[in-house]
Amino acid sequence: MDLTPALVARKADAYETVQPLYAVEAEHRETLPDALASGEFGWRDAEWVVQWYYRRYLGAYPDADRRAAEERYGENSYEAVHGAVADAVAADGTAAKLGSLTALSGVDVPVGSAFLAFLHPQRYLVASRREWETLRAAGELDAPYPDPPAAEEYERYLRTCRGVAQRCDCSLWALSRALWTIGSERDG
Repeated sequence: MDLTPALVARKADAYETVQPLYAVEAEHRETLPDALASGEFGWRDAEWVVQWYYRRYLGAYPDADRRAAEERYGENSYEAVHGAVADAVAADGTAAKLGSLTALSGVDVPVGSAFLAFLHPQRYLVASRREWETLRAAGELDAPYPDPPAAEEYERYLRTCRGVAQRCDCSLWALSRALWTIGSERDG
């Protein structure tokens, strides 16, 4: 499979038909960047990012693992979450931004990438096994998904995604939707 501009556009458009959380996700993509960047967000706004990361699998992610991760995240105080997001906003570079976010309980690099994708959707996209393995199947990445990826591996993934998005003349958000759609078809 080649990630051509036509395929990426078609699969990005099909995303809302395969992702029942699309409407809520689209709403958060409009409101969260400004809220997170300005610090004007509540506990549930940040918690939603963590829940979205796991629940978008619609039961395909092991429920016990999802619950455990969400419970670990719930151990953070609002002040700690607010501080980590503020530090991520102020930090220079992807690794530093992820370092701020992964200091939180229940936030690893993949969940941190979800925060970055909602904070800076023009510059970042979420990373999970599904997107990574879709890129690998397309010959864009050589290595299998590292479970979980470290910041350096996310940066390699991000460079690859930026290159594909540029080649396909699409946004990272469109590429993310296309990768998810293709991956969900592959996972079948």
